[in-house]
Amino acid sequence: MIQDLIERIVVCIWKVLPAYVANACPLIIIRNRKGHPLDFNKKFIDNKPILGSGKTIEGFIAGIVIGGIVGVLQTPSNLIRAFTLSLGAMLGDSMGSFIKRRLNIERGKPAPLLDQVMFILVAIILSYRFETYTLKDIIIIVAITVPLHIATNRIAYFLGIKKVPW
Repeated sequence: MIQDLIERIVVCIWKVLPAYVANACPLIIIRNRKGHPLDFNKKFIDNKPILGSGKTIEGFIAGIVIGGIVGVLQTPSNLIRAFTLSLGAMLGDSMGSFIKRRLNIERGKPAPLLDQVMFILVAIILSYRFETYTLKDIIIIVAITVPLHIATNRIAYFLGIKKVPW
């Protein structure tokens, strides 16, 4: 039973690996460079930044490209799966930033669950036609994404890649 659960978790991680890679990629690749803000420094109707300066065009593209490469390496015949998982992760992360700005949560401040789950849910939604997910898969993916995201962010913080541990 435990071995079956471990195998299912591994399968679920494999299914969404391009999204995980896409989500982490901007931080690793673009980390010390000043990029071009994805929202062009524009304000929303509430006079707050749409996304904030932390979301850059370069990071968005890097996430899609590197996540897409991982997806193509996994399944060479399914480029659209790789693309939708990677794009979904980047859109979901951007949506999380948009929501955080509306809630007056400053850039770099934590938003429990929103920070950990939004990117993977949007990736699943965009890729559902190109990847098979059962309800059990989705529950497992969300359940493992939260601690994985927290752990990888803490590791990135201790390695000096991130300025904050969340």
